[in-house]
Amino acid sequence: MTPPAFASVGEQLARIRRGAAEIIVESELRTKLERGGRLKVKLGLDPTAPDLHLGHTVVLQKLRDFQELGHEIIIIIGDFTGMIGDPTGRSETRKQLSRDEIRENAETYRAQLGRVLDMPRARVEFNSTWLSPLSFADIIRETAHMTVAQMLQREDFAARYASGRPISLHEFLYPLAQAYDSVALGADVELGGTDQTFNLLLGRDLQRAHGQEPQVAVTVPILEGLDGGQKMSKSLGNYVGISEPAEEIYGKIMSISDDLMWRYFELLTRLPATEIDGLKAGHPRDAKMRLARTLAAHYHGAPAAAQAEAKFVREVQNRQVPETIEEVRVDPEGGEERAGTARSRAESRLLWWVLKQASLAPSASEARRLIEQGAVDVDGERVTDLDHRLAPGRDYLIRVGKRRYKRVLLESGKKA
Repeated sequence: MTPPAFASVGEQLARIRRGAAEIIVESELRTKLERGGRLKVKLGLDPTAPDLHLGHTVVLQKLRDFQELGHEIIIIIGDFTGMIGDPTGRSETRKQLSRDEIRENAETYRAQLGRVLDMPRARVEFNSTWLSPLSFADIIRETAHMTVAQMLQREDFAARYASGRPISLHEFLYPLAQAYDSVALGADVELGGTDQTFNLLLGRDLQRAHGQEPQVAVTVPILEGLDGGQKMSKSLGNYVGISEPAEEIYGKIMSISDDLMWRYFELLTRLPATEIDGLKAGHPRDAKMRLARTLAAHYHGAPAAAQAEAKFVREVQNRQVPETIEEVRVDPEGGEERAGTARSRAESRLLWWVLKQASLAPSASEARRLIEQGAVDVDGERVTDLDHRLAPGRDYLIRVGKRRYKRVLLESGKKA
C-alpha cells in the first residue's frame, strides 16, 4: 500500500502535539520533518502484560498519528529486554520471564495491535535480533557510555538506593539495551509514556556516542483509570480492555466523571477540536454517549457500538430488565465452614451473604458497601438495610450497580 503524501510541517507538528506530554526536542523534530523524508518512528513493547487496555492505546494512537502522516512506524517486541524486566516504577527487582513466556505474550500483543494500527504498513522487529549476538566485550563497550551517577538519576533507582533496597546490576542494563535498539535501527523518533522519559533520553545519548543524529523523544501522559485517580491498570480493576465486548466498553465509559471524559476525548480519540468544543457546549450526558459510542465503534465497529448504546439506553437510562439474565442457585446450607449452625442459617438469608455467594460482589465487605451505598435492587426495590433477609425457596431478580443483573434462586436448604 502506498503511504499517504506528507502534510505540511505545521500540520504534522499540530497533530503530533495533540495529546503529547513533551517533545524533546521540538526544534529537532521540525528540522527532521523539513527534510521531507520518512522518519523512522520507534515504539518498544516488552510483552509482559499482553491484554491491552485503553491506557496502552494512548501511545499507540500517537504511533498511528505518525503512520497516517506517512512515516515508517517500527514496533519493537522486546523479547530480549523482556527477559531482563523493565525496572521503571518498581520498588523491588522485577521477576524475570522465560523466553517461552515472552514469545507467547508477544504473539498476543501482535494480534491486538491491529485494532489500533494499520499492521500491513507497520514494521515489527524483535530486539533479540541485534541484542543476542552482542559479545561480553561489546556490552562492556556500551556500558562505558553511561555512568552510575547517571543511572541513579532515575527516581525509582534513587529511591531504592536511598532506602537500602537492592538494585541488581542487570536492571542497569535494561535502559542500555532499550537505548541500543535506537542505535540498531537508526531511529529518528521514539515514543513512550512519561515514565519512560529517562530511557528515551538515554537512547539519544547512546546514538550520539555512535555518531548518529539523536532521536526525538515524544512522551504521552499516563491515562487515569475509570476512578479518575490511579493510572489505568488491570490489577486495580479500573481499566477498559480493548478486547472487551462493545457493550462493556460503552457501559464503563458511561461510568466515568465528566472531568475525566474530556481527558479521554483528547487522549483516546481523534475527533476534531471543533467537534469537541461543540460537545462541551451541550449536555455532558450527550458528550459522554458520543465518547462511549466512538470508542466502542473504534474497537468493534459502528453496528456493535449502536447495539451497545441501545442496550445501555434500554437497561440503564430507561431501567428496563435485560432480555437475557444469568440464573444462579444459592444454597443457604452450603459454601461456608460454619454452615449448619443457627447463626450461619440466619446469616445465609441476609442479602449481603447472597450477593457474595452469587458472585455479585467479590467479598462480604464489598457486598455490604454496595448495599449501604444504595447500589442494590431486589425485585425492582432498592435495599439499603444490611439486615435485609431473603426468604428461601424462591427466586429474586437482583441488580447491582446500573448494569449487572442476576436471577438468584435461594434454595430452601432442605435436603431430600
